[in-house]
Amino acid sequence: MENISPHESGLYSEELAPIPVENRTWNRWNLAALWVGMAVCIPTYLLASYMIRSGLSWQASLIIIGLANLVITLPMVLNGHAGVKYGIPFPVAGRSAFGIYGIHIPAIIRGFVACGWFGIQTWIGGLAIYSIWNALSGSPETEGLSAGKFIAFGVFWIINIYFIWKGTESIKWLEDVSAPILIGIGIILIYWGYSAGGGFQRVLDAGPQVGKPSVVLDPEKGIVLDLLESAPGSPRASEYKLIYNSLEGQKMESAWKALPIGTGIISPDSFPSLTMSEALLGKVSVSAQFRSGQEGNYLQSSEVQAIVKDSNKLSFWSYLLWFTSMVGFWATMSISISDITRQAKSQKDQIAGQFIGLPGTMVFYSFTGIFVTCAAVLAFPDILVAEDAPWDPVSLINRFDNPGVIIFAQIAMLIATLSTNIAANVIAPANAISNVFPKQISFRVGGVIAGLIGIVLCPWWLMDDISSLLIFISGLLGPVLAVLLCDYFLIRKTELDISSLYRSQGAYTYTKGYNLIALFSIVAGAIFAVIGKWVPQLVWIFNLSWFSGFIFTFVLYYLLMKFFNTKQS
Repeated sequence: MENISPHESGLYSEELAPIPVENRTWNRWNLAALWVGMAVCIPTYLLASYMIRSGLSWQASLIIIGLANLVITLPMVLNGHAGVKYGIPFPVAGRSAFGIYGIHIPAIIRGFVACGWFGIQTWIGGLAIYSIWNALSGSPETEGLSAGKFIAFGVFWIINIYFIWKGTESIKWLEDVSAPILIGIGIILIYWGYSAGGGFQRVLDAGPQVGKPSVVLDPEKGIVLDLLESAPGSPRASEYKLIYNSLEGQKMESAWKALPIGTGIISPDSFPSLTMSEALLGKVSVSAQFRSGQEGNYLQSSEVQAIVKDSNKLSFWSYLLWFTSMVGFWATMSISISDITRQAKSQKDQIAGQFIGLPGTMVFYSFTGIFVTCAAVLAFPDILVAEDAPWDPVSLINRFDNPGVIIFAQIAMLIATLSTNIAANVIAPANAISNVFPKQISFRVGGVIAGLIGIVLCPWWLMDDISSLLIFISGLLGPVLAVLLCDYFLIRKTELDISSLYRSQGAYTYTKGYNLIALFSIVAGAIFAVIGKWVPQLVWIFNLSWFSGFIFTFVLYYLLMKFFNTKQS
C-alpha cells in the first residue's frame, strides 16, 4: 500500500477531488434547467423528421422518443449516484472499475466523441453568427466555405471557451438563464405554426401528407405519385419530368409532361429507355422533378428519389432500430453524468432534476419540429413536394426576408447551441484530459484542449447521417456503462475506497493500473453489439445494439469479476 497522502499522489488535483456536500450548489431545478439547455438543439428538432421520413407516423415518432428518453434516464440516474454520494467526477469514479490508468481508455473515447460534437455544434453556432452579421449588414450569404464563416466560427468558439474558463458556476448560470428562454422560444414557434397553418387541427392533419414519399415504384402500377395538395385532389405541382441513371453512369431525362389527372400514376411504357424491372432490381435509379406555374415563372422542386414500394414499410424490428437510436442519442452523457451530478446537493435532487428535465424536453422540442414543419408546408405554397419541407430550422429561417425575424431566430439558435455545447460536449472531455495528467492539466486547460481538438476534427466536413452515427456510438458505449453500473452496484455495493481512488498503489491498482477484465468486457461487448452490421443472421443484435451490448457486457463482467478477479492491492 502506498504510504504517501492521496493529496501528494500524481492522481490527485483539486478539481478532481471530492466536492464536499456543503460546497455543492445545484438543486433539482438547476439540473432540470441543465437538461433543458442540453436537449434543446438542432438534432432534437430534427429527430422526429428522420423517423417520419422513414415511414413512421408523427405520433409513433413522439412515443418512441418519449419512451427511449425515459429508458435512458434510468441508467443516467443510476450512474449519477456515485457523483452525488462521493462528489467525484466520472474519470475518478471509473477508476474503481477500470483501474487507475485503465479508465483513460473509455474516458478518452467518450471525450473524443464529445470533441467531435463540440466542433459540429460550434460550427452551427458560427453559422448563426454569420447569418446575424449578414442580416445586420445587408451582405448576401455565400455558398460553401468562406472567410466570414470561419471568423464567425472562431467568435463562437471563444464564447464557448469563456464559459469553460469561468468554471462550473458560470455553466450553472448559463443553463439557468437559457432554460426559460428556450422553453419560451418553443412556445413562440408553436404559436407561429398555429397562426400560419390555420389552427392546430389543420396543421396536425397535414402530418400524414408530409411524411409520405412523393415518388414510389410499384411493380404492378408503374410510378405512383403522392404530392402535396393545395386542396383535396389538387396537387401543387402541374408538371413532372423523370430522371434516371444507369449503373454505367448514363443520365437520361424525359421532357416535362403534365401530371396525370386523378390517378397520380405514370406508366413507364411511354419511356422505352426506362424499364420497371431494371429500376426494381436497382440497375437504374429513378428520380423526378416537379414544377408549377407558367413559362418563365416556374416554381420547381428539388430532385426527388423514387422509393420501391414497401421498401419503406416498417417492420417491428424497424421500430426497435429507431428506439435503439433514440436511446443512443444520450449514450455519451449516461457515461459521464457524474461529472455533473457531483455538483448536486442530494440523490433526490439529481433523480428529480433528470426526470423532470430530460424526457419532457426531448418530446416537447421534437413535437415542435414536427408541428412547425407541417405548418410551414401549409404556410408556403411554393413547397411542391414533402421532401422540400423545411425540416431543419435553418431552412425554415431562410424562408423569411425580414431581418428582424432572421436575427431573432439566429439568436435563439445561438442560445440553444451554446447551452447544449458547454454541458454536453466540453465538461466530459475536459475532465478526461485533466485526469490523464492531474497535476499538469487543470479543468480549464482540459476544456481548451478539447476545444482545439474540435477544430482539428474539421467539423465543417463532419455533418453525416445522424441515425447511423447514433447506432454506432450506442453500440460502443453501452458496454462501458454496463461495466460502470455492474461494478458500482453489484461488485462494490456502492461502497468505494475514496483514498485508493487517488493512490497509484491501492485497491484499484489491479494489473499495473489496468483492470483487464473490464477492458476485455467492453471490447467483447462492443463486438457483440455491432457484429450484426456485417453478419446478416445477427442483424437483430445490431438493431438492439445499445441493449445487446449493455446486457452482454453486464453479465460477462459480473461473472469474470466473481470468478477471475485479478485485482491486486
